[in-house]
Amino acid sequence: MSKTLHLQKLSVGTEGVADLAAWQNTKRAQAGDGLPRHVTRMWPKRETELLAGGSIYWVVKGSLLCRQRIARLDEYFGSDGIRRCAIVLDPELIRVVPTLKRPFQGWRYLKDADAPMDLPAGREEEEALPASLSAALAEIGIL
Repeated sequence: MSKTLHLQKLSVGTEGVADLAAWQNTKRAQAGDGLPRHVTRMWPKRETELLAGGSIYWVVKGSLLCRQRIARLDEYFGSDGIRRCAIVLDPELIRVVPTLKRPFQGWRYLKDADAPMDLPAGREEEEALPASLSAALAEIGIL
């Protein structure tokens, strides 16, 4: 039996979880079935582990803030004819305990044991701490 694996990805140009949700509600961001998707050049080599309950964890302005379950991986060809991977996602954005992340390109694998916990019920709508405050709290071991 394979273990669950996740992806982490920067959500470039979004100011918060609400911005990400708004983008994903546009026709351009949706698969033919209306589910949100993220198109990437590379096909994940660890597909089986991702599809065993994995999520994509979104980094917004330097912090992991939310996740979405990965529904499937679809083959996608752009107008240039190049084969790409469309990561099709469950539309529900699940808020997680904010976790600082340094910038990176593309996406990165995230082990299940290293993934931040979901926020408890009733805390989903809380605003994330400013990046400078999160960094200071992380530096002293509180976050």
